[in-house]
Amino acid sequence: MTQTLIRARLLSFHREPQTPDDTGAATYIEDGALLIEGGTIRAMGEARDVTAPDAKLIDHRPHLLMPGFIDTHLHFPQTQVIASWAAELLDWLNDYTFPEETRYADPALCDAMASAFLDRLTDHGTTTAVAYASVHASSAEALFAEAFKRDMRLITGKVMMDRNAPDGLCDTPQSSYDDSKALIARWHGVGRLGYAITPRFAITSTPAQMDAAQALAAEHPDCHIQTHLSENHAEIALSCQLYPEAKDYTDIYARYGLLRGNSLMGHCIHLADREIGALAEAGAKPVFCPTSNLFLGSGLFNDAKLRAGGLTNAIATDIGGGTSYSLLQTLAEGYKVLQLQGQRLHPYRAFHWITRGNAVALGMADRIGTLDPGTEADFVVLNASATLAMAQRMDRARGLVDELFTLQVMGDDRAVVQTYVAGQHRKPA
Repeated sequence: MTQTLIRARLLSFHREPQTPDDTGAATYIEDGALLIEGGTIRAMGEARDVTAPDAKLIDHRPHLLMPGFIDTHLHFPQTQVIASWAAELLDWLNDYTFPEETRYADPALCDAMASAFLDRLTDHGTTTAVAYASVHASSAEALFAEAFKRDMRLITGKVMMDRNAPDGLCDTPQSSYDDSKALIARWHGVGRLGYAITPRFAITSTPAQMDAAQALAAEHPDCHIQTHLSENHAEIALSCQLYPEAKDYTDIYARYGLLRGNSLMGHCIHLADREIGALAEAGAKPVFCPTSNLFLGSGLFNDAKLRAGGLTNAIATDIGGGTSYSLLQTLAEGYKVLQLQGQRLHPYRAFHWITRGNAVALGMADRIGTLDPGTEADFVVLNASATLAMAQRMDRARGLVDELFTLQVMGDDRAVVQTYVAGQHRKPA
């Protein structure tokens, strides 16, 4: 089997940094090498110690190489409604998102957009994604097929939605169960693919459909669950009105068995203390979506409060309410959201978050999110001097922390020199 030896500066985290001075949380190698074989990292270390005379050599020096970015919440059918003006969440859904997602009844459109969608992700350094498809089984089918062709790690699922949406965007409790069940049988665990049971949110699912989601979750405990929770005050009020027996919004999902360790709960901005405790007890993972929350005026995610309550928070772009495919730009806006609340996002923790941290949230830190030997060869090569403005800043950089913070605040797809998925480069030169 062909081996590839990649030279670069290397950065990989093996635990979450606790303070800005916690350099022991990461391994940083100035003159490093990765040995790749069969889509797997076989060795990582000082270049002088990692040798393979017959390996193909790729030299990315002086650039910085780290694990590929992991995006834990985004919407495949919303790529062409990014930057759509609306008053707030529910208006945005009704005016733009639902009409756009109706188009995904067309399998040919799904196929074309699946390729473009995954190209945009890898262009921006993202190597693993957790995505919502549309309500149409063909949309999930197309996205799975394209990711499989690329040997890319992807978790997705068809949306379950049987009310409060256009007729062309509604399924039924039975059809949502049957379509999801068939997709799980066809794709879950195939290659690097996983299925996410996907009731969009309580507003768009009847109790009968929530029963169907509960049945799927019970039958497939290794499937992730993804939905939305507590993004917007109007959403919360309507959800509780539709489920008056529930204690609060979070309790709706709890009553249907949809809170567990592999549940990804998008947004989680306006949670009461009881809800934080319920999520922590279940092990469910809130997902911070800063560009979306700012764009739609939804509110400020309180990372410190949720973490103090025992929760493990993921972070994501939330395309297309989110405004950038770039997890670097996501970190930039996340920094500002937290800064407004007196919370500081140090670059060590920021880059841990979009690599190993999100892998931990997904339960996959043994496979992705690090450069450890034996893990999947997904990584990104970054240039902190990619633009003239960045290069001017880097002229005064004092070391790795300044370099990372420059990437965190000023970086985007232009800073991504190359993205490797299963050891293969995926960004056009």
